[in-house]
Amino acid sequence: MGTDGSGTPDPPGRDAATVRRLTVRALARVEGEGRLDVTVRGDTVEDARLDIYEPPRFFEAFLRGRDFQEPPDITSRICGICPVAYQVSACNALEQACGVTPGPRLLALRRLLYCGEWIASHTLHIYFLHAPDFLGVPDSIALARIDRAAVERGLALKKAGNAILETIGGRPIHPVNVRVGGFYRAPTVEELATLTGTLRAALDAAAETVEWVAGFDFPDVELDPVLVALHDEHRYAIEDGVVRTSGGAQFPAAEFDRHVVERQVPTSTALHARLDGERYLTGPLARFTLNSDHLSPLARRAATAAGLGDECRNPYRSIVVRAVEVLYALEEALRLIEEYERPEPAVAMEARPGVGHGVSEAPRGLLYHRYRIGDDALIDDAVIVPPTAQNQDAIEADLVARIGEHLDLDDDALTGLCERTIRNHDPCISCATHFLDLRMTRS
Repeated sequence: MGTDGSGTPDPPGRDAATVRRLTVRALARVEGEGRLDVTVRGDTVEDARLDIYEPPRFFEAFLRGRDFQEPPDITSRICGICPVAYQVSACNALEQACGVTPGPRLLALRRLLYCGEWIASHTLHIYFLHAPDFLGVPDSIALARIDRAAVERGLALKKAGNAILETIGGRPIHPVNVRVGGFYRAPTVEELATLTGTLRAALDAAAETVEWVAGFDFPDVELDPVLVALHDEHRYAIEDGVVRTSGGAQFPAAEFDRHVVERQVPTSTALHARLDGERYLTGPLARFTLNSDHLSPLARRAATAAGLGDECRNPYRSIVVRAVEVLYALEEALRLIEEYERPEPAVAMEARPGVGHGVSEAPRGLLYHRYRIGDDALIDDAVIVPPTAQNQDAIEADLVARIGEHLDLDDDALTGLCERTIRNHDPCISCATHFLDLRMTRS
């Protein structure tokens, strides 16, 4: 059965072997705008392209000529969901270029701020974007009708993450307190202590969340691309680390651009990236698989009880990994607050000509920044490689595999499968609401 482009069945008498097109003009529960074009010939999926058609925003271009201290504030506007990731990767790169390392107290405060973002972003995805797929409801409003307690738990968790962001960053969206070298103001011990009660209550909610999502029905799927995540010898990597791959390679941020090459594709305004010529996947599955032994004992026990082993390559179970990371981030935040000693807000910074590379683990995966500072203390060149650009090839390969396994489905069911497959990866295409316009071609 074909369609006329709107999802309406073809009129009787049309040859079923002719071209079929299916359009979904607005998919909620994913950030951004794009289109998925699928071509099927017989029993073979020839192509699945995740095309991003949002106008390019030229952040790298208009960073040129700006003062070397401006990128953290400017790049945080790239995303309203993970602004701290952009700020921290920018700070890491610029501090490296200037030969400055903030002291351990400032770095601990930076990690605490990042924990807040992980909690808020992961909770948003788990409860309001992803869980409806597993529970057979269209959105979180419908979810609240059948399980109000779950939605209230999600709101409480997100509120806990936002509280950290507001206390340290000045506000929960696009924090304004981050600067190269540290912060404009360091919170007092008493100010951070006020978060403890909220975070302890959230810790219980996070443990309940892991149990809740572990009970969802997960198809038996495993992805095969190389996994890439940051690694720290002493803890679960969040705000910095070396790049490690599931193939055994490891390299510092300064060598990122020797291994990762971006390319422009004609149908997308987003670049696609390859690691040493191979498609790869970054994000929760990669972090957990490469670093699960560095989770806290509480988070590790929760992961085991939820059915996660030492690694996870099932994209449907990414919701479980995110829930475990929320639990870890809350526990880590409480530890950092307990050990907090108020530092001087920032180290002295002086620009010097050079190139700096910075990485951090955004909720959706590894985020890379590179800046070249000129003799005039202005940015000569900037490169930003976000997680979704790195994951696009792997997402498309996942789509090809899932569609190929379910060609017997009708157009509506197959469209739903495509949407769910994409949401498993939680791509952050932009800060917009709608994402997918699906066109299916069969012959």
